[in-house]
Amino acid sequence: MRLFDFNRAPNPRRARMFIAEKGLDIPLVPVNLYAKEQLSPEFQQINPGCTVPVLETDDGTYISEVVAICHYLEARFPEPALLGATPTEQALVLMWNNIVENEGLPAIAETLRNLSPGFRDHVFPGPVSYAQMPALVERGQRRILQFMDRVEQRLGTSHYLAGESYTLADISLLATVDFAGWVDIDGRQGRPALADWHARVASRPSAAA
Repeated sequence: MRLFDFNRAPNPRRARMFIAEKGLDIPLVPVNLYAKEQLSPEFQQINPGCTVPVLETDDGTYISEVVAICHYLEARFPEPALLGATPTEQALVLMWNNIVENEGLPAIAETLRNLSPGFRDHVFPGPVSYAQMPALVERGQRRILQFMDRVEQRLGTSHYLAGESYTLADISLLATVDFAGWVDIDGRQGRPALADWHARVASRPSAAA
């Protein structure tokens, strides 16, 4: 297996953390997003969506999207269980991971991609150019804070995001909270439950993956 990766981006980091928690040694293939290597014809043959991470399996199948990659690895290497051990746990992991993916990550991406000069003519992933809309920056910032408030409320009553065990949902939230720093938002400020949770999960060895 190989993982097509870009070290700085949050989604590849989520895959690397999952792999590290599983104790797996999967070689990394760097794809330089700054140099737009993801838009090359060669990489588009691997993933027409022009995003990383992509997992190449032993039989040559290419799997994109973090949840799909993690589902594949969990099925092959079930311990430790990072997608839940019971039907209820599995549903809660997917639910909270989906909340992070639908509310947290897109809000930060909306802010960053409409703010940073590096995305001036390329707001969305993929080969099609879309211009920035600076008016969306303020909306994105408000969405980020709303998301942080939601997870603060949850973590006030739950040791980890999806329950009592560390799971993919926590991996996704850690990457998201750290990603918010790219747009100068520290979700831990004024949110003690989130700050306590962050200190615990950021100390895990996998957080450095």
